Amino acid sequence: MTPGLLIAAPASGTGKTTVMLGLLRALRDDGLSVQPFKSGPDYIDPAFHRAASGRASFNLDSWSMPAPMLDTLAAKADDADFALAEGSMGLFDGVATPGVTGNGASADIARRMGWPVVLVIDVSGQAQSAAATALGFSRYDPDVPIAGVILNRVASPRHDRLARSGMAAVGIPVFGSLPRRGDLKLPERHLGLVQAAEHPDLDARIDDYATFLRAHVDIPALRAAASASARPTAAQSWIRPPAQRIALAQDAAFSFTYAHVLEAWRRAGVEILPFSPLADEAPAADADLVWLPGGYPELHAGTLAQAGNFHAALAVHAHTRPVHGECGGYMALGEALIDADGTRHRMAGLLGLVTSYAQRKMHLGYRSATLRAPMGGFTAGAALTGHEFHYSTILDQPDAPLAHVTDAQGTAVAETGSYRGHVSGSFFHMIAGEA
Repeated sequence: MTPGLLIAAPASGTGKTTVMLGLLRALRDDGLSVQPFKSGPDYIDPAFHRAASGRASFNLDSWSMPAPMLDTLAAKADDADFALAEGSMGLFDGVATPGVTGNGASADIARRMGWPVVLVIDVSGQAQSAAATALGFSRYDPDVPIAGVILNRVASPRHDRLARSGMAAVGIPVFGSLPRRGDLKLPERHLGLVQAAEHPDLDARIDDYATFLRAHVDIPALRAAASASARPTAAQSWIRPPAQRIALAQDAAFSFTYAHVLEAWRRAGVEILPFSPLADEAPAADADLVWLPGGYPELHAGTLAQAGNFHAALAVHAHTRPVHGECGGYMALGEALIDADGTRHRMAGLLGLVTSYAQRKMHLGYRSATLRAPMGGFTAGAALTGHEFHYSTILDQPDAPLAHVTDAQGTAVAETGSYRGHVSGSFFHMIAGEA
């Protein structure tokens, strides 16, 4: 089995993404083929992983993905020299009610794959006390081995010595100490990092991260700490293609697509036909389905409002064939989108949905959906798992509800999506569906 590690942390905001990207690039530059993974539902980090490693990064989610699907995706590392996964939030953070495979915590992935965990600990404002945190994590679940720690945001050599002495006292290996450097922080916006494609100097930045990691982290020791456990052989995708020829919106406004979903579709013989609504391009006229993924339509609402060719072609397609939008794509299919400044922008008008960013409210969490009507090529009654993450407020949603949607605890949520004729949309991002 390919050896691997999971880079995790006690909490969000500790710097694990910087560590992840620096290690991916450093290992790649050492001549290793490194397969990246991301724990949990996240569209943005995997694009950075790909830029750093040269390989597509796949999400592994223990709540929304059945065990055979996890094993199928983990097998992406079988032709690589090394597997490196990035955790999300704190290592043991998940939903209160576990799913079939787990509760969505990064620890579930480390346990199932047999990957030791490297904790990135922000030692700002503490020294030896950081060892108490590391010790607690090492004892919380004996089936999740903590290989050691990387100390981040170290203020001085003295600070480093004190923090290391605490770790030595409780027997926690230290793989390195990263001095405090504000210039290594990637910019963020409301759904996480600014997208990889928006950084003109991204490659140079990642090279800087790798140089920084080489100077302060014992990379050979990290490699020696890696391991993996045997997995069952699995070949199921658990994502049935909704059509054979799919026109897929792909640009800065519509970029939230999961690598495992697209790969499963392609493996099933689907032809994916990309087009750009921001460039006012029409979807392929002979496509069986038009799919608008999530993204940042609110940042490009003025341009989308003027995309007459795109809107006209969508309306023609919708007379006879399905059109579906996820989250941002759903908003773009609606009547109007009100941006953060309160300006109302006319959208495609194929659904009655009106959404607003002037009245921001975070919607976040796992979702299970049972379709009440067809969604693209999925039939009524199909069961899907996924997640919801946006800051928009629904002002009007007059069309029939698309699905019965519940959160991780089984409680019904108001964001049911809607449909009108062949057009459907939801705030629900699909992760897994009926195989």
